[in-house]
Order: sequence, then structure tokens, then C-alpha cells
Amino acid sequence: MVHCYKNHGYNIVLDVESGSVHVVDDLVYDLIGEVECALSEGLSDTEIVSRLGGGLTDVDRKEALSEILELKNSGRLFSKDEHEESVQAFTERESVVKAMCLHIAHACNLSCRYCFAGDGEYYGPCGLMSYETGKQALDYLVEHSGSRRNLEVDFFGGEPLLNWDVVKRLVEYGRSIEKEKNKNFRFTLTTNGTLLNEEILEFANREMSNLVLSIDGRKEVHDRMRPYRDGRGSYDEIIPKYIHAAESRNQMNYYVRGTYTHLNTDFSQDVLHLADLGFEQISVEPVVASPEEEYALREEDIPELIKQYDILADEMLKRRKEGRGFNFFHFNIDLECGPCVYKRLSGCGAGCEYISVTPWGDIYPCHQFVGQPEYRLGSLSEGIVNTGLRKKFHDCNVYSKPECRDCFAKYYCSGGCMANSQHFTGSIYGAYKTGCELQRKRIECAIMLKAAAAEQEGE
Repeated sequence: MVHCYKNHGYNIVLDVESGSVHVVDDLVYDLIGEVECALSEGLSDTEIVSRLGGGLTDVDRKEALSEILELKNSGRLFSKDEHEESVQAFTERESVVKAMCLHIAHACNLSCRYCFAGDGEYYGPCGLMSYETGKQALDYLVEHSGSRRNLEVDFFGGEPLLNWDVVKRLVEYGRSIEKEKNKNFRFTLTTNGTLLNEEILEFANREMSNLVLSIDGRKEVHDRMRPYRDGRGSYDEIIPKYIHAAESRNQMNYYVRGTYTHLNTDFSQDVLHLADLGFEQISVEPVVASPEEEYALREEDIPELIKQYDILADEMLKRRKEGRGFNFFHFNIDLECGPCVYKRLSGCGAGCEYISVTPWGDIYPCHQFVGQPEYRLGSLSEGIVNTGLRKKFHDCNVYSKPECRDCFAKYYCSGGCMANSQHFTGSIYGAYKTGCELQRKRIECAIMLKAAAAEQEGE
């Protein structure tokens, strides 16, 4: 399968199965489409040359066709899918847990309108995780991580800084057992920033591998969607703290993370606002919400949202040339290394390699399933008891999702978010169509930016 598209003056051809990306001229771009049609008819190389080679004096066309067929025969164009048969064996592997979302607080001091967690309480009682439960969670992670050395732990909420003393004690406990257990904890803190202070930041800079700082962009956008419970906005309070945090980490190992909605479909301006404030690591993602919500994305929004990604890519190209570049999370793509192909096919590992733990020690496949009793896997004390549910997550991959099998983006999105699929289709094996449309556009822009960077570097 090949995917051909034009973006910002580049003719880009992605050979999906090999991962090869080709930037070509107009002649080759058009010829590739003709060759693809000929191959679908079962024509041989000789027959293709006879049909498409042009007249005896059409040297450029013949040379271009020869190069296309050479790429085909070397496995870099029109390559075959060689993974479907073997992915089944991969799904039968014994998984180890390598990442944990630790719900340190089911409570929050903000009242974000789009919060999937119901004001941080996950549609249940408020609660703060005890040190004993957190310690048990880290022990569970170590015990079920097999030979894997690097383990990821995200302190999550609600707002985790409401339970900061327990966060600190758990980090200290984790560090105390690393050598004995031959493990290395990489801690992340996800926060709304309202309680962030110098003492917390100093500890986080010493112990946290990553900081996720929630902000939606422009003041009016942020304050509308992320107010305090009494209606006050939080933008003015967090911005100075975030700027200081980003600078204190040398603009690395953090990102400001926002959400755009139907109410700000011009979200590229929110990304650029954050860049203008000096942030170099930025993520602004589409809201996932029930259709009846006024802020939910609508099908009619998609053309404008796609346009916004092009606007953003164009501005990123410009700023990169001016030495003012920044990273946008959804335009980050690795065309050379990255995860193995089977990891790309199987996705995030929710329910198997990645789990979430509530303040009371219940285990869920990921943070977005917490609070849905039918998705409870078990608990720290009893282990995974819903083995049938775990197997469903274990077996979920792009070949078990009908809409994904023939999508050019399958090796980059890995079938998308299973929670979003469940929310919109009733099954983790479904496909959230709006999310798919936006993901495909982001991947096209990301590949174009790679092509532009290679051209700038003379490759």
C-alpha cells in the first residue's frame, strides 16, 4: 500500500509497509499512481513498461518509470504486508507491566468543563491515596515487570499536588529499592499548576523525568474551560509558574498540554500563543466529549481543524528557519527507529503493559477507564482477576480493528486510543472516526516537516 499526498509544495509518497518516504517531482508522483493501477491488474514489470513507458523519445518518463520499478523490486515501494500472519504470535506473548498511572488524588481544585474524570473524582467519592497503598502499587509494578529495568510512573489525578507529601514519600521509597530490585523509576507529574511552588518544583526537577503542565492556550480559551470551582479563571496564576518551570528544566523534559474544543477551532493560535510565551514543548489535543456537549467537536468542524494543522505546520517551518523552533507533540514522528513494528501494531499496551491504580488500590486498563466498573481488572491485593477483559486488551491491534487494516496511518497511531474507541463505538475494537481524520492529517504534516528538515540539511 502506498499513500500519496501533496503538502506545502512537497509531493510525498509513503510506502506504508516498509515505512519508506519518498519526496518526488510531479512526473514521478503521477507515474506512481499509474503504476499502482497497473499492479492492481496483475501486470508484470515488462507489461508495465510497455503500457506506461511512453514513446521512444520520452526519456524522462522512461527513466522515472525505471526508478519506480527499481524501488518496488528493492522493497521500498509497493511493498507487501508481511506482519499479519506473525502478529498473532506477538499477541500471545506474556506481557509484563512497565508503566503505571498512579491516581494519587481523586480530588481537584479546578472544575474543567471537559474533564473526563468528573471534576477529578471519576464519578465516585473524593479520596487521596495513602502512602501504604502507593507503596503497594510500586511493589506490584516491580513484581510484575519481569526483566524490564526502566519503569514509568505518572502521578495523576484529579490534582496530585493535593497529596504532595505522599508523592514525595513514594518517590523516596521508589529510589530506595531501585538498586536492590535492579529497576530504574522514571516519574512523571501531571498538574494543573495552581499549587506549584518553588519547593515542589525543586523536588520535581531533581526526581521527575517529565512534567506535564495543563494549559489550553490563550487566556480567554483557558479560563473558559479550566476555571476554579467558584468560576474564577486560572490562567494568570499558572502562567508565571509554567514559564519558570520550563526555564528551570532548560526547555526539556516537560510539555505544556492543552485541549481544544468546538469553541476554539482556531486552535493553532493557542499553540502559537504558547510558543510566543517561550514554551518549546507543546501539546494541544482534540477534546473527546459526548456529542450533546456544546464544546464537543462536530463533523462540520473537521475541514477547519485540518486547515489549522496546515497553518501550524507552515508557521513551524517559518520559525524553524528563523531559529525560533518549537516541538509540537503531534508532529513528532520517528521515521528511522522508534518502536518495533509489532509494538506499533499493538498500540499503547493499556490493560497489559500499562495500568492505572485508584486511591483505593483498584486496577483499571488506563486512566480513562477508571470509574467504569465493567472495566475494573482487579486490585493490588487480589491481582488481575478479570482475565477475560485483559485478554481483550491484549488481543487488540490494527488487524483486529477492521477500520485500521487498510489505513496508511496504522503504523503511527497503532489503532488509536482504545478508550476513545469504546466511548464512541461501544468497543475498544472500534474506531473513533473524528479522531482518525485528525490523526491522519497530523501524520501527513509530521512527515512533511521531516522532509523539509532533510531538505534544509541537504539530505
